[in-house]
Amino acid sequence: MEKKKAGIIGATGYAGAELLRLLLTHPDVEVAAISSVSYEGQEMAEVYRNFLGRLNMVLTDQDDVIAKSDVIFASLPHGLCEEIGAKCVEQGKILIDLGADFRLSKAEDYEKWYGLSYRRPELHEKAAYCIPELHRRRLTSSISIIGNPGCYPTSIALGLAPAAQAGKIVGNSVIIDSKSGVTGAGRGLTLGSHYPECNEAFSAYKVAAHRHTPEIEQTLSELLGEPAAVTFVPHLLPVNRGIISTIYATLTEEISAEAMHALYTDFYQDEPFVRVLPLGVSADIKNVKYSNYCDLSIFIDPRTHRLIVVSAIDNMVKGAAGQAIQNMNIRCGFAEDAGIRFIPPAF
Repeated sequence: MEKKKAGIIGATGYAGAELLRLLLTHPDVEVAAISSVSYEGQEMAEVYRNFLGRLNMVLTDQDDVIAKSDVIFASLPHGLCEEIGAKCVEQGKILIDLGADFRLSKAEDYEKWYGLSYRRPELHEKAAYCIPELHRRRLTSSISIIGNPGCYPTSIALGLAPAAQAGKIVGNSVIIDSKSGVTGAGRGLTLGSHYPECNEAFSAYKVAAHRHTPEIEQTLSELLGEPAAVTFVPHLLPVNRGIISTIYATLTEEISAEAMHALYTDFYQDEPFVRVLPLGVSADIKNVKYSNYCDLSIFIDPRTHRLIVVSAIDNMVKGAAGQAIQNMNIRCGFAEDAGIRFIPPAF
C-alpha cells in the first residue's frame, strides 16, 4: 500500500510534537509538512531538541501543510478548525481535529461552553466524533473530518461504556473525580502550570465548569439511550503525563464484582488498547505512560450499591496524539494499531 502523506498544523504544541514523534515511526505514513505560527521558518529540532538527527523539516504555514498532505492533523485551540476543515473538504483531504470544534453534536452546547457559534454548520454533517472502541463504524469513506475526543472524556467514556450500555448504572448518579498531568494544560505559559505553583501541590480546578463536561454527557447519554448529567471535578497532578479518573455510579440492580468484571472483559475482549485489570488491582498512570493503552479497574461497593471504575491513560497518547493516529488508521484502512504499538516503560 502506498504511504499516506500526513501533515500537522500546530506542530509545536505538546500534542503536535507528540503526533510528530509517533508519526515518524508509522509504517504507512510519510510526514509531508508541519506548521507553526510561533516558529514558522525554523526547524522543528530547534524547538524540540529530541528531534535532532531525526528530522530537519522546517516549520511552514497551514496552507502548505494542507496542500502537501493527504491527512491533516490540527492541534489548535478551539475556534480555528472550521476554516481549515472547509479547505480540507474542498481539496479532498482528511482532517483530524484534536481541538474541540468537531466534538459536540449540538451547536447550542458548543456556544454555551465555548462561547462561539458554528460559522460553517454544513461542515459538521461531514464530520464524525470518534472514540475508536465505541464509534469506529462512524469512520466511513464519506467522512472528511474527524473530531478527536478530549483526554478526560476518553478515560471516562471507556470507563463507563460497558456498564452504561448494559443498563447497569443510573445515568444521573455519575460522579467523576479526575486527575491530569500538567501537559494537559498545553505548552503556553500560565501561572497555574508554572513550576513553583504546581510542584508539590494538588488542587481541583474548573469545578462544575470544565468544558469537557458536555462531551462526557453526550457520550454517556448515547450509551444509556437517555439524557444524562454528571458531576465532573478535574484536578491537576504535579506530573508531566497521565490521567486517572475514578468514576462512581449507582447500580440499577444487585451485581457482584465478578459479574461486572466479566461484563467489562467481554465488552473489550477484542480491543487492543483497553486492558481490564484483574479484580483487586488498581489502575496506575505509570503503567500506561507513553502508550495508547487505557487500563480499567472494576470495583463494586455493596454497602453503598455503587460501581467504582478507575481508568488510567496517558493524556498525550490515548488522550490525544495516539488516539488521533488510531482514528487515522481506521479511516485509511491501516491496521488499527499501526504506529502506536508501544509497551509502557516499567519505571
